[in-house]
Order: sequence, then C-alpha cells, then structure tokens
Amino acid sequence: MTLYRARLFLRQTWGFGGERERVESDANQLAGRVDRRRLVLTAGNLSLLDIFDDNAYGHDARTQFLNWSLLTHGAYDFAADARGYTTGFALEYFHDEWAICFGRFMQPRAPNQFPLDHALFRNYGDQIEIERGHVLGGQPGKLRLLAYRNVANMSRFQDALDRAAAVGGVPDINQVRFGRKARHGVGVNLEQALSGNVGLFGRAMWADGKTETYAFTEIDTSTSVGALIKGGSWGRAADTVGIAFARNGLSTQRRNYLAAGGLGFFIGDGRLNYRPETIFETFYSIGVAKNFWLSFDWQHIRNPAYNADRGPVNVGTIRLHTEF
Repeated sequence: MTLYRARLFLRQTWGFGGERERVESDANQLAGRVDRRRLVLTAGNLSLLDIFDDNAYGHDARTQFLNWSLLTHGAYDFAADARGYTTGFALEYFHDEWAICFGRFMQPRAPNQFPLDHALFRNYGDQIEIERGHVLGGQPGKLRLLAYRNVANMSRFQDALDRAAAVGGVPDINQVRFGRKARHGVGVNLEQALSGNVGLFGRAMWADGKTETYAFTEIDTSTSVGALIKGGSWGRAADTVGIAFARNGLSTQRRNYLAAGGLGFFIGDGRLNYRPETIFETFYSIGVAKNFWLSFDWQHIRNPAYNADRGPVNVGTIRLHTEF
C-alpha cells in the first residue's frame, strides 16, 4: 500500500465589503458568508483544477463526465505531477459579478512524472483567468477566459524530426529535451442554466503545439459541449442525466512527429492516418440513498489517438459515489 498527500494548503480571505453571499459546504470549501468583494490567497499542495477552469456542469469526474476532454479544457496542459497535484499559489480577486485569478505552480521534473521541480521561479506553470457572472432569460451563467504559459525543459517536435533526419532512425523527443522552452494556450469556458433542472456548458481552447505536452494529455486544440439534466422533472430529484461531445486535434508539428514513428507519453504507434479524435459520452446517475449514487456511463470514441485506422472504441463504466 502506498500513501500520498493529495492536498495540504492554506486559504486566507480578506473582505472588502459589498453584498454578502452564501458559500455552501463543498470539497475544499467551508460553508459560510463572504463579501462579494474580496481577495483570496490559496497556497500549498492541491490540484490546479480546484481553482481554475471551474464549470458547474462539466468539471467533476466523481459525479459528472469521466473523459478528460470533459473534465477541463483538453488542451489545458496544467502543471501537475502524474497524479494531478502540484504545489504553488493562487490569488483571486472577486468584485461583484467579476473575478480575476492568477496562479503559479510547480512543474514535474520530467514530463508526466511524480517528482516536482521546486525551482518555482525557473520552471513553472502560470495561468490567469477572468470570469464574469451574468443572468440570461432569468437564469444564471458564467463566462471565463483562461490563458496559461508553461516554462520547463521541454522538447520541440521539429528538433526531434531534424535530429532523426541527421542521424537516422525514428524521431525521439527524449533525445532533444534540453533548454528552457515555453508552451502556452488560451481558452473560453461557458456555463448557462436553462432552468432549475437543466444546464449547458461549452469550452474551446487552442494551445501551442510546437512543444511537447508536459503534464496533462496530448491535445493541442479542443472543443466540447454538453448538458446536465436533473431528475426533478420526472420525480427523481437526486438523479442526473449527462450528455456531451468533445473534439480534439493535434498541431502540424506533432502530427508530423507521430507520422514519422515518434512516440509521446500516451500516443504513437509508428504510423498516423490523422483524423481529429471525437468523443460522445452520456451517463445516468441514480440517487440510490442519501449521499450515495450509482452511475452508468458510456463513451463512444472515434479515431482514438487521432488515427483513422483505429477504432471506434466503446467504453462502458459503472461508478459508485458516496459522500460523508
């Protein structure tokens, strides 16, 4: 048995007035009332997705969608170790319906590995997010704009291709990982309630595909849309139906690298008949008892790993979730 620490952080809030609002008890959050104008500092060990790219309808794999492309922006290469946790700080400022957040967090020492690089001012992941709440048709919604920039000892796909052309063999990003390089991306995130029982979400992100993915998954462009429907309208208030679609793509440089036989830490099989990867996911979550849910989930994946010669793949999942 292996024990590890997922989260250990400090959170300090300074209130600046304005109206007071209720904050409900939730994961990583204590119930209470806070000023709508406030400054919040969070520092320590946590998941970066605890703070950034939130969405009421597509963000929590414990109760919502399971595919990584629906958990967050698929192209969001957020700083994290191989389990999804990191160390750093975030500063959030809330002003009525507006919020802005900046965070800097540690990168792993090597791509998708466990040990974190503690040189936070040399190798790091920066992100900034602007959020605005609104009311549309009498129902609440939020729009978020997110940008990130990672700096680490990363490989460029073209460098690997150039080396293979010079010395022979297949390109290998592990042979050209030297010098600090940057990878960046920008995305938009929308959530909108249609009623008390129905909510929609959508995301789109573009990321620099010249450098390798360092911490999350091998996606350079991503779009997703979906909906959650609560069971109140058919007398099952604790039930939820989810339906969503995602489409992921690769940069020209990464496609050329994979087509030449290169491997990433998740994808690559010596050839590539490229097509964008598409995912359809749906689930039904049954409220079996108080604080206990049973979910049945199905995913249909076309062109898995971006290869038209593979798939389609169907994935069925049963999920049990309880809360204390």
